[in-house]
Amino acid sequence: MMPRTLLARTFLLLALLVLLTTAAWLSLFRYIDAEPRARETAQLAASAVNLIRASLFAAAPEKRLGLFNEFSTREGIRLLPAEPEDKIEAMPDSRFFRLLQRDLTARLGDHTRIAAGVDDVPGFWVSFRLDDADEEEYWLVLPRDRATRSFARHWLLWGALAVALALAAAWLIASRISRPLKALAKSAETVGRGQIPAPLPEDGAEELSRLAVAFNTMAADLQRHEKDRSEVLAGISHDLRTPLTRLRLEAEMSVADDGARQAVVADIEQMEAVISQFMDYARTESGETPAQTDLAHLLASVAERQACIGQTLVTAIEPLPEMMLRPKAITRAVTNLIDNAVKYGGGEITLAASTVDGKICLEIKDRGPGVPVADIERLKRPFTRLESARTNATGTGLGLAIVERIARLHHGQLDLLPNPGGGLIARITLPISR
Repeated sequence: MMPRTLLARTFLLLALLVLLTTAAWLSLFRYIDAEPRARETAQLAASAVNLIRASLFAAAPEKRLGLFNEFSTREGIRLLPAEPEDKIEAMPDSRFFRLLQRDLTARLGDHTRIAAGVDDVPGFWVSFRLDDADEEEYWLVLPRDRATRSFARHWLLWGALAVALALAAAWLIASRISRPLKALAKSAETVGRGQIPAPLPEDGAEELSRLAVAFNTMAADLQRHEKDRSEVLAGISHDLRTPLTRLRLEAEMSVADDGARQAVVADIEQMEAVISQFMDYARTESGETPAQTDLAHLLASVAERQACIGQTLVTAIEPLPEMMLRPKAITRAVTNLIDNAVKYGGGEITLAASTVDGKICLEIKDRGPGVPVADIERLKRPFTRLESARTNATGTGLGLAIVERIARLHHGQLDLLPNPGGGLIARITLPISR
C-alpha cells in the first residue's frame, strides 16, 4: 500500500508527522485545560448554590416563589426537590467530570452529587442541602453548556488552515528533494541508452549539488571517451580500407589461379565486414533523427532485400501503428538478427511482428541448435560468441551487442528465447508510446 515514488513517500511521512504532532498538541492541551476548566465550572456551580442558599434564608417566605421564577427567567437556573425515586443519568466518565465532582464535593460537602439528567430531563444537575444538618436535598439545574465547552468555529477554521499550510510546506519540501533526483534518474536512463543528457542544474542543497556536479562530470567524461573511440575507429577504418582496396586490386590482377584469387577476395571482404561491424557498434545512433515510421512497411522492405540476395524469409507481419523510430538503426538491428539466424541457426527463418499489451514485438525465429539459458545474457556483451554451439562462423561477436544498443536507444529491449520445437527466438520489444 506504500506509494512507490520518493515524492509521495516523503510527503506521506511529513504529513503523518504533522498530523500526529497536531493530535499530540491537541491531546496535551485538552489534558492541561481539563483541571482549570473543572475548577472554574465547580466555582460557578458552588457560587450558584451559595447564592440560592443565601437568597432562601434572606427572603421572606412569600417572596421565595417570585425569587425562584426570577432565577429561572434571567439565569436559566431551576430549583427542584430531590426525590428518592429520581432516575439519575450519570455524567460521562472522563477526567474533566471526575475533577469537577472532586471540586464540588470539596466546596459543597460530601453529599454533593452531579448528574447529566434527572427523570429524562437533561441539564447540569447539582444536589445540595440548605444546611449540613438538614436531610432534605434539592437539585439545582443549570444550563448544560455550563458543564461543557466546545471549540469555537473560528478556532477550528484556524486549526484547519494551519494543518493545510503545514501539509503544503511538507509537499514543497518533498518536491524540492525529489525533483533533482527525478532529473538525475531521467539523465541516467539517457546515458544508459547511449545518449548524452543535458547538464543537470548544480544548485540546491550541498549534497544534491555535489551529486549533480559528479554526474555532469561523469557524463562529460563518457561523451569525451565516446567521441575519442569513434574517432579512433573511424581512423582505423579509413586507414585499413585503403590497403584492403589495393590488396583486392592486386589479387584480381596478380593471382592467376581462380580458386586462390576468390579465396583472397573472400578474406578481404570478410575483413571489410569486420570493419563495418566495428563502425556500426561505435556509431549505433549514427546521428540519425527519429522520424514517424511505418514499421510494417520497413520490415517488408527488409524481407524483400533478403529475398533479393537469396535468403527467403517466412513473414508474419501484422498491421502496426506508425511511431517515432530511427529507420536505419532498426533496419540494421533486424538485418543483424537475420544474418545471425542464417549463420548460426538455419532451417526455416521467420520474421514476425505484432502488437502485444501496448508494445510492438519483432521476432526473428530459426530452427537451429538454440542457445543455453545460462549463456543468453553473456551473448549480448560485445566480442562474445558461443563457439560450442555455433561453429564454423565468422564475425566479431558484435552483432547482438549492436542490436541491444539499438533496442535500448528506442526504450526497448532484446530478449533471446527458446523456440518451441527447437531453435531460437530473437525478440525486440519496443513501447508504442514513450
